[in-house]
Amino acid sequence: MGMSVTISTAAEQDAEQILKLQYLCYQSEAQLYGDYGIEPLTQSLQDLRVELGSGRVLVARLGEEVVGSVRAVVDGEGMALINKLIVHPRLQRHGLGARLLNTLEAELAEQQGARRFRLITGHRSDGNIRLYRRCGYVPSNTERVSPRLSLITLEKEAVAQAYVASA
Repeated sequence: MGMSVTISTAAEQDAEQILKLQYLCYQSEAQLYGDYGIEPLTQSLQDLRVELGSGRVLVARLGEEVVGSVRAVVDGEGMALINKLIVHPRLQRHGLGARLLNTLEAELAEQQGARRFRLITGHRSDGNIRLYRRCGYVPSNTERVSPRLSLITLEKEAVAQAYVASA
């Protein structure tokens, strides 16, 4: 009997599992860019707990195990900055990243009035870029940070949800 993955709001007690998963997931990014000092690999548990209290954080669970997560904050102008979308390597390429992203977007639009979404990824992160494009994001800016790294900003408008009352 298989279990299904559920998506819910992260709780404070999820912080340690999220941090361990983040460390695992960002190893490939660090290797890709030759930089193991990137913030997701150096973030402290305390800093993550602050993020849990200051923005919207979702987790994907397989039973009790946190197997995915995504975070966002919405500014006063309705721009949602989405970051640290992670999925356990054994569950990647099965649609979980898109499910997390779509769930987060819907909640931010409905509950916090997000009108636009923005995320940033490295120029060599082809899998990330493909996922974001499939989810409707388009590149809006590229910034060369160093000889080895350019950051690509991708954005999309929030989709107005049409609700039909049933009679």
